[in-house]
Amino acid sequence: MSVDQTSWEAAVRHLYEDAYAYIATGPRRHEDWTLDVLAVMARVPDPRGWTGLDDAAQDPEREGFPTYPFAAHPPEYVAVRLRELDRDSAENLLLALTEEGCTLSNLRYFTESPDELRAMARTVLARYGDEASYHTNVDRPGHVPGTLDFTTSTWGYSPLSVYTEDCGLVIVSDSEVGLFWDFADY
Repeated sequence: MSVDQTSWEAAVRHLYEDAYAYIATGPRRHEDWTLDVLAVMARVPDPRGWTGLDDAAQDPEREGFPTYPFAAHPPEYVAVRLRELDRDSAENLLLALTEEGCTLSNLRYFTESPDELRAMARTVLARYGDEASYHTNVDRPGHVPGTLDFTTSTWGYSPLSVYTEDCGLVIVSDSEVGLFWDFADY
């Protein structure tokens, strides 16, 4: 499935309109893609010029702190906090990130059906191609390694931001690294 800029941006805007989100893509320049994740956190420009979401862009706390709301961490700190996922779990995680709490119950707030929302998530993933890998700081282990179980009530995450809760998905292709992150402060 290929995707165009208009479709991708529309899916991103619609899915994350009620989230406090950071959605951005940067170029993949390193074998160790964690270095590229840090560059995206520091707001490297999108290689295609596509528009993501950056709810913290105008926050006064960003002054002198270019990665805000992400905390400044070395690559080895970030690397050990991201676990690889399968594509189905990545699709579900994109939907769970639409609001704080990282749960698929967020879907009830949309007027579209779950199938329509999943189609939007697949549109988002299509940008990165079929060979992309998916990584998260969320810990909701499924019965099969590399999966997430959104039916369990127990979950955790490895924080990468200044907020009380941050949950995200990193998508890595041969040429791009995408970040999809939701933040909450309780």
